[in-house]
Amino acid sequence: MSGQITSNVFRGSGVIAATAGGLNWVSTVVTASTLTAEAGKGYWINTTSNTCTITLPSSASAGDQIVFIDYARTWGTYKIIIDSNGLNYQGDPDTYTVEYNTDGETLNIVYVDATKGWIPLNDDEVTDAPAAPNLENDEGIFGYGYSGGSLSMTNLVSNSGVVGTDVTGVGTARYYPAACGYGGDKGIFGYGYTGSVVSMTNLVSNAGVVATDVTGVGTARKQQGACEYGGDKGIFGFGTTGSNVSMSNLVSNSGVVATDVTGVGTARHGLAACRYGGDKGIFGFGGTSYLALSSLSNLVSNSGVVATDTTGVGTARFNLAATEYGNDKGIFGFGDSGSYTGVTNLVSNAGVVATDVSAVGTARGYPAACSFN
Repeated sequence: MSGQITSNVFRGSGVIAATAGGLNWVSTVVTASTLTAEAGKGYWINTTSNTCTITLPSSASAGDQIVFIDYARTWGTYKIIIDSNGLNYQGDPDTYTVEYNTDGETLNIVYVDATKGWIPLNDDEVTDAPAAPNLENDEGIFGYGYSGGSLSMTNLVSNSGVVGTDVTGVGTARYYPAACGYGGDKGIFGYGYTGSVVSMTNLVSNAGVVATDVTGVGTARKQQGACEYGGDKGIFGFGTTGSNVSMSNLVSNSGVVATDVTGVGTARHGLAACRYGGDKGIFGFGGTSYLALSSLSNLVSNSGVVATDTTGVGTARFNLAATEYGNDKGIFGFGDSGSYTGVTNLVSNAGVVATDVSAVGTARGYPAACSFN
């Protein structure tokens, strides 16, 4: 290093105050609800479980510096509170409340004088937080169905959209099942009809291999909806046993299907479901009979709770399809309203279903839909 070091503007003695690079960083991460801080030190503050009240030194010299860093990006959930311990903070006495509650924030403060007290050099958040890798496969799979009889076969779809030849299935042949993703990179087929309704599931590995039947724990039924929620879990909902039902079955991120949860929405079948908002889901439309069709929707929270009916604004119909699009929105499309329709209804990233949009495709019922990259 070359050049002359002149007097520090903060210290009349000419003693150089510690810089961020010269701070004594405390190696132990602070997880307690209180901390008594010392000048010249840096602290990692982990508020995953609780708020942390930080008491600053009761006396300080010009140029004293302290740095606090949001260790776990949780200050937005559990904040830090600064007690300036009798000294001013940005010119205000310590009777004022000083809080920081932004995820990923770094608070770097320096003491100036008795008038202004402690002043932040910066209190910026790290806006570009590391994002979790997208674990979702970019391939697809068709499974089961009917062709003069129930089928047990699948067809893989490559990430360039090429559909593979038939793969003989290992599960019970059936039609009217539902399917969704789980675990970020796997899938599950569930329920359906073999001549009678069944309660069984078949897991799909992240390589597209369909597993043998797993006896279901929920009510046997068909024509229900299914979608992902919570980022890595799934849910089956509604359907018919011969009579319409209002129930759901959660799917864990390891593919385990839970017992029936009594629904809060109108019992119906032939509805559709999709994800929206990145981590929530929506069931929509459906019929309580062929002549009693609905445009109702039921939102699914990111913890898998199904909400009460929301009155729909689109054409009442059943046997339609739904998919996510745009990473955080959804769309319902086509279906049977007494005659086949070609309308669609967009779903906002807040779960609001929009009015009908006239479609450009052929009016039809019983379609399917999925998202793609």
